Amino acid sequence: MFSFCTEPDALGAFQWFACYFTTGVHLNLYWSLGTVLILLAITAPVSLAFGFLGAMASRSRILPLSLLGKTYTSMVRGVPDIVFFLFFVIALDQALEWTKHQIVCPDWTEPIRQGANFLVCPEAKIPLGASPQVVHEIYGFFVAVFTFSIVFGAFAANVLYGAMRAVPRAQMETAEAYGMTPRQSFWRILVPQMWIYALPGLSNLWMILIKATPLLFILGIEDIVYWARELGSSKSARFFDYPHGDWRLWYFLGLLVFYLAFTRVSEIALDRITKRLSHGQNFAGGGA
Repeated sequence: MFSFCTEPDALGAFQWFACYFTTGVHLNLYWSLGTVLILLAITAPVSLAFGFLGAMASRSRILPLSLLGKTYTSMVRGVPDIVFFLFFVIALDQALEWTKHQIVCPDWTEPIRQGANFLVCPEAKIPLGASPQVVHEIYGFFVAVFTFSIVFGAFAANVLYGAMRAVPRAQMETAEAYGMTPRQSFWRILVPQMWIYALPGLSNLWMILIKATPLLFILGIEDIVYWARELGSSKSARFFDYPHGDWRLWYFLGLLVFYLAFTRVSEIALDRITKRLSHGQNFAGGGA
């Protein structure tokens, strides 16, 4: 905060807003913006990795592996995101604590399931109750990353599976005629060519992932939508140094501009990637 912010009532309009937007609570808003960007930066490649593994499993000739891949994509895509987030986070958290409980508290005699309660020994809590707040926040963040990756990895798997099937069979037959093994054909012929078919679907998935970030509040993370609502609500002079009316419209308008700008930058980047991947390729409908 600036040095002239000691007396908010005596400030001019510009200085008042300068002080208002640099309060500690607004720093939480800026930090949550960075959290969203970091989430996207980590979740996108991890989701793509889950999707690639799911697509490989779905097209496998090993029946159990194929069933596993198809079950993963069908089950996760068939459940609403908000329901999956609520269920999966609780299930994952309890599974980790139950596993740790079996290791660190082997002499525990009380039942873990006590009616609707799930009780493990204090040493099995993840994170521990005495851990600093930052540890709890980091744990919650990585649970969010993993959950988002599982959900969007299923959609990515479906897109990549279709892209693999879209590569002309003649390409693979030519590779076999040259003596390539199935593994070599997959990595040298199929994978490099499938991306141009997968990119439209992956582009849409990226846009959906951006729009899904407000679901972070379900996982206990205070995101930019949460802080925009909190900061935009009415603040009275009795309890706040910078009172104002209901400014939620302006805060949410700022979020609207942010998301529109971010998606526009994404569209430009994805368009350049598409042109680069399609360079020198001919498609059934005619290509450059």
